[in-house]
Amino acid sequence: MSEKLPQQPNNEEVDLGQLFNAIGNLFQRLFNFIGSILKGIFSAIIYTIKPLVVNFKLVVVAIILTGVLGYILEKTKEPIYYSEMVVKPYFDSKYQLSNNINYYNALIGSGNVKELSSIFEIDTLNVKELKGFTLEAGPETQNDLFVEYDEYVKSIDTSLVDELNYKDYLDKRELMSSRVFAIKAKSSKIDIFTKLQNGFIKTFENDFSINQKRVRDTMAYIQRSTLTTELSRLDTIQKTYLEAIKNESQNQNLALGTGSVFPLLEEKTVTKEYELFIKEQGIRRELNELNRTIAEENTFFDILAPFDKLGIKDTSFSHRYSLLFPALALVVFLLAFLVLKVFNFIKDYE
Repeated sequence: MSEKLPQQPNNEEVDLGQLFNAIGNLFQRLFNFIGSILKGIFSAIIYTIKPLVVNFKLVVVAIILTGVLGYILEKTKEPIYYSEMVVKPYFDSKYQLSNNINYYNALIGSGNVKELSSIFEIDTLNVKELKGFTLEAGPETQNDLFVEYDEYVKSIDTSLVDELNYKDYLDKRELMSSRVFAIKAKSSKIDIFTKLQNGFIKTFENDFSINQKRVRDTMAYIQRSTLTTELSRLDTIQKTYLEAIKNESQNQNLALGTGSVFPLLEEKTVTKEYELFIKEQGIRRELNELNRTIAEENTFFDILAPFDKLGIKDTSFSHRYSLLFPALALVVFLLAFLVLKVFNFIKDYE
């Protein structure tokens, strides 16, 4: 029996060795897998660049030629100018704004000069210079976004708040969630933009927004009447309290108390002037907030920044032909090489 006892540690050492070997093999497989992925990515990059290196002279000639052609086109083609108008719509008129911009772009695409001239109240010569409109989210501060997120959290079920934090809310935020919008107009004429403003002003005042404003004004009138009535009742109660206190001080009603000394006790009327004062201040704050909101949102929109008198030349990549043409030439060259490889593979396949 004593000879068999030392065999137990040896078995444990063998088991631990096998465990460490298994862990080592697992990590080795993981490293090999990651290495194969990196090798595949590297091979794909090399395979893509290879035709450019092999045909280096041809590629250089193509880039130079397309670059020169693009530069000539940049200098000969009329420039495109743009300007932005930043607006803040009310009463959900932003939806009509988005719809109208799509409509205006469709009119420009179809060449319907007469309808555009009627909408923007400008002559047809100026209308022909229009190139299109885009609608983007306007400039917003972090504080504006925090306030918007706070209002969103208050409007949904509390059980859903944890599923959409502030960062996720910003990532999933859509264009129509914005409160401020930037209308970007493009034209081949540099001084046309201020003439477009009247056309957009008519956009915000539509049947839906007019009805929304009418409903808001009606509810505000009812709320203001309710708050005014409450203030009137509080004023009446306060006057009653003051009258009671005044009469009490004049009458000096005294009553005999109990005890051996027979002290005189004054019977005072219990009033709640301080509670009424606090409630009155709360109602007045609510009434002031209501009046402020109606005063600020008394129109269908606010123009935070109008169109500039002179537009800015569009120098985006889509109009930089001296860069765009060479880039397209490289893409076409690579696609042609890939198509040729696929064609030869299919041709030689057995």
